[in-house]
Amino acid sequence: MLSRVANSVYWMHRYIERAENYARFMSVNFNLALDLPPNVDQQWEPLLIATADNNLFAKYYDQPTSENVIHFMTFDKRNPNSIVSCLSDARENARTIREVISKEMWEHLNQFYLMVRDTAPKQQWSQSQTQDFFTEIRNSTQLFYGIIDATITRSEAWHFGRLGRFLERADKTSRFLDVKYFTLLPEIDAVGSTIDLMIWSAVLKSVSAYNMHRQQYRSLTPASIIEFLILDKMFPRSMAHCIRQAELSLYEISGNHITNGFGNPAERALSKLRTEIEFTETADIFKAGLHQYLDNFQTRTNEIGETIFKTYFDLKPLEV
Repeated sequence: MLSRVANSVYWMHRYIERAENYARFMSVNFNLALDLPPNVDQQWEPLLIATADNNLFAKYYDQPTSENVIHFMTFDKRNPNSIVSCLSDARENARTIREVISKEMWEHLNQFYLMVRDTAPKQQWSQSQTQDFFTEIRNSTQLFYGIIDATITRSEAWHFGRLGRFLERADKTSRFLDVKYFTLLPEIDAVGSTIDLMIWSAVLKSVSAYNMHRQQYRSLTPASIIEFLILDKMFPRSMAHCIRQAELSLYEISGNHITNGFGNPAERALSKLRTEIEFTETADIFKAGLHQYLDNFQTRTNEIGETIFKTYFDLKPLEV
């Protein structure tokens, strides 16, 4: 497969996953708004900080109000990570590789992008309208993945797409947990209180993990939520599961059997991270500090992304 084609497949999936996760990010605060008592204000700045978009936001907006943050993270084309920007980039990548994707994939992605682009509100939406819109984005993304699974041969292209999707998902799950770190409680005594648990519950709901967590654990505690979203090997949005799936696809691309050990720098970096997560316990995360652990994880996934680029996409022509 041409490195240009592989790069486009990889990034198409990353952009689609990023768009869905930004919709989920904003659902965090909407979920909270339904549960928090009236004396606790909604906070939107933690979303910007956790996604590292706060500096760019400050360049164009005065205050992190709900309207400003929603517009910046959804419809603002000046933000390269906004939902409309991500879908535009995913569509452009898909357009350049029409020969390796299915007709159904292209048609759905095109319709998906046009729906978001043409939905930019001319006036302020109600909370229910905004929630419905983000739900539609999540549903459209899930439909897109269903089309991929039903129409694409399990070839290198499929594995490059899977690799991009799961790396992006692992990074964003870590940032969902980081939103909790940047959320300010009314007073320090609120840590461990009912309000604190409500915020943790909102994080679970935002990654569609609430029901699965309740099936597995008797009670809702910060420790059980952290264990579930970071270390659980079976839940499809946990960091451990995502890294494992990305690793499996990376080895399928090279044709190197995973039991033989790594065969290139990308496999080495990803397998090393997967192994470290596998042998981590919840107590280790608390000992290191949750934010510090997540920050290190995000740095590692960024480095893995760079290594994948150098290994597969940044190929120089041979000198004769």
